[in-house]
Amino acid sequence: MTTTPTSEFRLLGDHAALDLINTIEQSDDGPRDRLQSDDDVRAWLQASGFAPAQRKAPRGLLESARALRETVRALVAQRKGGLPLKLNALNQALAAGGSHLEVAIVAGAPGLARRYEAATPDQWLLPAAEAAADLLVHGDFDLVRKCESPICSLWFYDRTRSHRRRWCSMALCGNRHKVAAFRQREAQDAAS
Repeated sequence: MTTTPTSEFRLLGDHAALDLINTIEQSDDGPRDRLQSDDDVRAWLQASGFAPAQRKAPRGLLESARALRETVRALVAQRKGGLPLKLNALNQALAAGGSHLEVAIVAGAPGLARRYEAATPDQWLLPAAEAAADLLVHGDFDLVRKCESPICSLWFYDRTRSHRRRWCSMALCGNRHKVAAFRQREAQDAAS
């Protein structure tokens, strides 16, 4: 299978956990899973700022990523719906361990950086699991939304000042909606 180009990942969610969910999306031909190989997962992790540099993806990364994605999808839906959270699978992903803080000098000043082990698929995915935990604990779920387009399945965190974001992307679904509304007005005017 071919690797999905990094540019094909839709990092529109404004939160890494939502971007993970958005790696599977609706298309005109049905669901499209952008994670088709271990290398695709590695590319997504890199695009999200999580992948260890210059490392070959471990075997089983795809299966682990898809399982984590479905866990996060279910938890976001549960949290958004005010339902009890089923946290066992996420807590198991968080237990992969293998991270520590490190003080590093960046631009002449000390700063903290978290370093991760990268021996197993679960360790590779630990930053994504931590992002999901952060969203569930600290996220304002009044601002976590699904795109209003009926043909879109993408989620986003509305960080706009007015908190009135409706679309995953104005360039994608927002524009599609504007064009459809314009055509509908034109058809009504022509019928009048």
